[in-house]
Amino acid sequence: MNSKKNILITYFSASGVTANVAKTLAETIGADLHEIEPETPYTAVDLDWNNQKSRSTVEMKDKASRPVIAGTVLDMDKYDVVFVGFPIWWYVAPTIINTFLESYDFSEKTVIPFATSGGSGFGKTEENLRVSCPDSTNWRPGKLLRSRISQGEALAWIESLNLVE
Repeated sequence: MNSKKNILITYFSASGVTANVAKTLAETIGADLHEIEPETPYTAVDLDWNNQKSRSTVEMKDKASRPVIAGTVLDMDKYDVVFVGFPIWWYVAPTIINTFLESYDFSEKTVIPFATSGGSGFGKTEENLRVSCPDSTNWRPGKLLRSRISQGEALAWIESLNLVE
């Protein structure tokens, strides 16, 4: 992809699925890559959605939950386009994505969410995320991507976004 825009692919991945999709996107278009990592990593016990007391269940039940992120994006100001990837949890993005979106100024950036899922759709994901990113003037519709997306599929989707001026 020949683009004048500086593109960043950010992602949160608890199991590695979203990480693989993000890496494919970044490799396909030559974008920078940044992992959104929780300060306290999730364990298998934390991710047990069948356990009402597991960390992920507790966080997802509390709309105000904002897990702390380890590290920051260096030079966020240099990016024109920021893709934000995550797994779907309980039909929405994990609350750590809200933490990420509330941590930066997106007023001059195009924001494009993407997600992976074991079976759930996007639900109210975009509606919930836009609340955490009110300064973005160019929010693009999100997309649920297959866990084994090919570079051809990735390129076709990205080209359909018309990011090149």
